[in-house]
Amino acid sequence: MGNNRITAALIVLGLAAAAWVVAVRQMSGMDMGVATPLGSFAFFVVLWAVMMAAMMLPSAIPAVLRHGRLRAVPLFVGTYLGVWAFVGVAVYALYRPHESLAAGAVVIAAGVYEFTPLKGYFRRRCRESVRSGLEFGLCCIGSSIGLMLMLVALGVMSITWMAAITVVVLAQKLLPAKAAVDVPLALAIVGLGILIVIAPASVPGLMPAMPM
Repeated sequence: MGNNRITAALIVLGLAAAAWVVAVRQMSGMDMGVATPLGSFAFFVVLWAVMMAAMMLPSAIPAVLRHGRLRAVPLFVGTYLGVWAFVGVAVYALYRPHESLAAGAVVIAAGVYEFTPLKGYFRRRCRESVRSGLEFGLCCIGSSIGLMLMLVALGVMSITWMAAITVVVLAQKLLPAKAAVDVPLALAIVGLGILIVIAPASVPGLMPAMPM
């Protein structure tokens, strides 16, 4: 049993590492901040699934290990990533290159969401035993949707924002909620949104580079 758990964890970590390599290569040179285009539907949805594998699988390891036998891991992980892939379809349908004011508003909303009971509920559910990758995926969407919308608003092809949000997601999935940490984080997100609204040029990578 112990060896199976280690093997399962290594498989998930390996998939996440491979996804990071693919994401970095595919996203290189594509980040244009708030003006980033998504490309074709097929390209974006596949890339989004790879991004979600890179960002979300490390924090899913405890749920994978709680779920059951080693042979159940592919179905659990595949279903979990499938849920996030559907989010990518919605992003593609709704996304348009936008102004910094819209990005700031989304970031402020994401910070406010961190304070809500709904966020707290889904965050707790992500730390509890779940019956399937589908259930875990839905709970994780409820917990992390604000942070994912931040990524989309600030630079959907930004490796920097992707890495920063991954760290926050990982910490929130693995660590218990503590007001001393969670409240300053939420306030910092709101503060970032306000800064984007009033002084977007002060946020590195937010605005597209001007031609020389």
